[in-house]
Amino acid sequence: MWTSDNRPKYNRDKLRYPSDLTDAEWSHIEPLIPPAKRGGRKRSVEPREIVNGLIYVLSTGCQWRYVPKDLPPKSTLFDYFDLWNWDGTLDRIHHALYVKCRETMDREASPTACVIDSQSVKSAEKGGAASIRAATMRAKVRLEGAYHLWRKSTIQTVVD
Repeated sequence: MWTSDNRPKYNRDKLRYPSDLTDAEWSHIEPLIPPAKRGGRKRSVEPREIVNGLIYVLSTGCQWRYVPKDLPPKSTLFDYFDLWNWDGTLDRIHHALYVKCRETMDREASPTACVIDSQSVKSAEKGGAASIRAATMRAKVRLEGAYHLWRKSTIQTVVD
């Protein structure tokens, strides 16, 4: 709840963009980012900037071509997004943040029940992950949802 006591804890004015990661947030995600491949050129972009760029696109909903110039190039961001979606990095980030959120709320790491509505079942029958666009959108929604849920629970922990 917004009160004069906890409002400063939610303030993100000191960051370049409100979607940028703080040092504490980055410390949770950094171990999950795969190291650069051996051989070839060195990585020219910091992984933290890549994650900041991806979260910017996800949180603002902007198109890839409208990524601000002070973030990594749109082609670099999309290539890492595609690679991390393919190799499971986004899934690992999502799972780690999801577990951390549940533990912060004093719940078991894995939920014991689920709800399936008829609309979910109908849409799964029509093709599921066969569509590349659908799979990409699913990955975007999964990462963005976990990120916002995790940030909210992190701030709530600080408030308590």
